[in-house]
Order: sequence, then structure tokens, then C-alpha cells
Amino acid sequence: MEIKIIPGGTWYHGSPLRLDTLRQGSTVTQWRELAEAFSHKPAMLGYGEYGDSQSIVHNGTQPGYLYAVDEPVRVGEDLCQHPRTTMDPGAEFLTQRELRLRLLEKNF
Repeated sequence: MEIKIIPGGTWYHGSPLRLDTLRQGSTVTQWRELAEAFSHKPAMLGYGEYGDSQSIVHNGTQPGYLYAVDEPVRVGEDLCQHPRTTMDPGAEFLTQRELRLRLLEKNF
């Protein structure tokens, strides 16, 4: 599955914790639904393409929060492709420094 990175686009982080700042080495993605799924702290997560849509399945049960990175970031400078991800290229990145977050929604 191809996941295109949009320069200047929104980067998301999902967590069961209430946060203001994201630590260096944390994961972010431009795929909002993936961050929403991770906010529920799943032990297992999978995704795929079905026709014209993408589907995510997971076994997370915790309430979660969805955040947007609240400052400009650049791949290769502030973010890098996750070196040990099992996901497709473009799905999961690591932060190279602390980043401000803005709460978008609570997922219950």
C-alpha cells in the first residue's frame, strides 16, 4: 500500500495519555485513522486496502486521545522513517526532537 507524505501536511499522534508535548523518539503519522487506532493502545493492529478504501483493525480497548503536531516539522530534520516498522513506507515516523501537541479529540 502506498502512503504518500504531504509536505506541510498534518502529523498525528494517538495515545491513551493526556499530553502537551511529544517526546523525542515517539511515533507520528499523517494517516489520521492509524493514529486514532494507536490511541487505544492495541497489542495487535493490521490494515489493508479493500477496493477504494483502507481498513484498520485492532484489539485496543483503552480510551484514547488524538493529537496533531502543533508546529512545523520536516522529514529528514524533525522526523525520520521508523527504522524497524512492520508497516508500509510512509506510515510511521519517529520524532527527532520534542514537539508541541494540540488535542483534536477524545476517542472513547
